[in-house]
Amino acid sequence: GNMVEWCLPQDIDLEGVEFKSMASGSHKIQSDFIYFRKGLCFGLACFANMPVESELERGARMKSVGILSPSYTLLYRYMHFLENQVRHQLEMPGHYSHLEAFYDDKKGVLPDRKGTSSSQQPVHWLPSIHRYMYPEMKITHPAGCMSQFIKFFGEQILVLWKFALLRKRILIFSPPPVGVVCYRVYCCCCLANVSLPGLGGTVPESKPFFYVNVADIEMLETEVSYVACTTEKIFEQKRDLYDVYVDNQNVKTHHEHLQPLLKINNADKEKYRRLNDQRQMLMYSQEVGEDCSSCEEDLFILFFMEQNNRIFQTLMEVSASQDKTLTADHARGMGLDPQGDRSFLMDLLEVYGIDVMLVIDNPCCT
Repeated sequence: GNMVEWCLPQDIDLEGVEFKSMASGSHKIQSDFIYFRKGLCFGLACFANMPVESELERGARMKSVGILSPSYTLLYRYMHFLENQVRHQLEMPGHYSHLEAFYDDKKGVLPDRKGTSSSQQPVHWLPSIHRYMYPEMKITHPAGCMSQFIKFFGEQILVLWKFALLRKRILIFSPPPVGVVCYRVYCCCCLANVSLPGLGGTVPESKPFFYVNVADIEMLETEVSYVACTTEKIFEQKRDLYDVYVDNQNVKTHHEHLQPLLKINNADKEKYRRLNDQRQMLMYSQEVGEDCSSCEEDLFILFFMEQNNRIFQTLMEVSASQDKTLTADHARGMGLDPQGDRSFLMDLLEVYGIDVMLVIDNPCCT
């Protein structure tokens, strides 16, 4: 099995990290990278596989080199270093001087088990990670992870958007390599960004757990909201661990009351058309040299943030009004389909505890 060969600091609890930093099934591929969560920290590891003429190593040497940090927003900066180091470890096993120097240069004050740093200041990063994911994190991908995400899921991103906004437990399955799937986890979380102050203090955080495996089952059993990915097919059978299961472009749920959310309605199609129109305009403006500062990642995140803000702004205004009545016109004003999004709206009001009365007629009653 996997084992931790070397680490700094030596007294850190790394139980299970040897399985998080090397995805199940990785022996079939040459290289990969992987984001994961370990306790209160996030990790990034780079994996590589090299054939060797050794019976002891069964003809292949496989290693991962990774780092842990209280936040994942800056981990991508060290991807190149980790890629070089894993190659170095394959070719010259046991030489750790570069890693020691890196640790001495980058080490900071990590939160202890009580959730406070050694200076006794409270650690604020954990509850706010989701809200401040933008703009600090620019995950890098050869063609931009957001555009990959849009091309891969197409109109299905509107289905994922609703589940992310409702803080459902979303599990994405894919065989290795898992790096690009970790980006899909990040993109899913970006769909639920809201920048309105004072919204949803009691709403569970949408946590990016990135890669999970069977060793994480106990931890996942206690989570009420998360987005994660796995390479282990066994998870599909463990329905109590997730609400939404994504296999390639196939988004499904075993909860009957969530089934209506799987249908793409006219308002969803209109949103997808608008998103694509904005992307085309951005590409055109970049081609003619008008605007090189904007990028597709920003456009994607802002598109959904503005959409979410519009929904919650309307809901809060209606809840503060005298009759607290939400009509079909309100739904259309929020960019929603009064009929097709009825169950989504009802779930949204319940999850966020918004006191509003829904008076959108059901089509069967009109």
